[in-house]
Amino acid sequence: MARLFGTDGVREIANTRLSPELAFVLGRVGTGIIARRLGTRPTVIVGRDTRLSGDMLEAAVVAGIASVGGYAVNTGIIPTPGVAFLVRDLQADAGIIISASHNPMEYNGIKFISGDGFKLSDKEELEIEKHVISHEKGRLCFDTSDVFPRPSGNDVGRVFQLEDAGERYIRHAKSTVSVTMEGLKVVVDCANGAASSYTPRLLQDLGADVIAINDKPDGTNINVNCGSTYPGIVSEVVVETGADVGLAHDGDADRLIAVDERGCVVDGDHIMAICGLDLLRKGMLPHNTIVATVYSNLGLSRTFAREGGKVVITQNGDRYVLEQMRKLGVILGGEQSGHIIFLDRNTTGDGIITALALLSVLRTTGGRLSELASWMEVYPQVLMNVRVSNKQKLSSNSAIDRAIERAEALISKEGRIFVRPSGTEPLVRILGEGPEESVVRTAVSEVARVIQEELG
Repeated sequence: MARLFGTDGVREIANTRLSPELAFVLGRVGTGIIARRLGTRPTVIVGRDTRLSGDMLEAAVVAGIASVGGYAVNTGIIPTPGVAFLVRDLQADAGIIISASHNPMEYNGIKFISGDGFKLSDKEELEIEKHVISHEKGRLCFDTSDVFPRPSGNDVGRVFQLEDAGERYIRHAKSTVSVTMEGLKVVVDCANGAASSYTPRLLQDLGADVIAINDKPDGTNINVNCGSTYPGIVSEVVVETGADVGLAHDGDADRLIAVDERGCVVDGDHIMAICGLDLLRKGMLPHNTIVATVYSNLGLSRTFAREGGKVVITQNGDRYVLEQMRKLGVILGGEQSGHIIFLDRNTTGDGIITALALLSVLRTTGGRLSELASWMEVYPQVLMNVRVSNKQKLSSNSAIDRAIERAEALISKEGRIFVRPSGTEPLVRILGEGPEESVVRTAVSEVARVIQEELG
């Protein structure tokens, strides 16, 4: 049966399934639920990235908020973590982010932030969903019932523009560092997204020599062959210009992938290793623990264990990382893709604050980024995606189970095989990892072959 919310809010091609009508209803229902709980008019912070469809969806969401008597506070274009910060800074009741993160420009998304600055739980999203849609006949459609009030006259909601939204967030980001960036030459790939007006300026304010690329968004070029999913672009510029480091964001700047002075990629696992080990060695890492996902390199866990630390593994998705972090009382966690959460500095993945944390370690240690990246040993990883006709049958196929067992025996105890269906596509993902890449590739290829034969 179809679902409205995915792993990171509602995300679809804009003006098709994610229509302005749906955006209006989401704004209305989300605000209506908060109003019912609080017994007063909610204040909702609304921010977006640079996509062409952002204006349209923003107008619809804001209208939905006002239709139920809420106060909408528009920030304009701002990184996703900026909305999470502003919700807390302004003591608002919720936030709504209009962004599809790293996805192509034709997509857009709507995700909610609760009053404490965290993304909504699955349970809270389901509460919104049950008021928005009907599951009749196994498909999504608008529910014709409307249980929330429609105030009139003086009780209609209002819309405000927060003129200093960006300045507030920049001041907060600056407050997380205590070192100057003078003498550092930094290339920043803004992905033609929300970071374009933020990261280059912030680093310049801190004294860095900044070369900004892909920092001229036109509504259509967000994430197009640039940013954190195309780190080769920033890598080339780092080498050409002799820069010390390269930084690449995604469209809404909640991710960071770095590049060292040689042009080599420093992914989210390496960033967690660098920042986490620095905190661990200073005695500033609570419980000597960080949180990572099943896709993180085994070398991350081995590296922390070697120095008396621990890596707790959770399922893929930054919301699950955050859930585990809060449960354990730790301040650092993230994903290999560059979603890094510093829970003592913000309540969500924050590519800008992560960049500042990484550069701070670079400055205080006096080393090069390539040297810092070498702190973490790396196991060869092989990832294959197999397109299948029915991914639900994966868990009940004995031939596939036997193939996985053979692969595990081939890789040995020093490695692993991880097989799971994609959450959104008709794919089965196979991740293999171990000391010898050729052996891992053979094992993964054999599992992929059997899956294709059984489910293709």
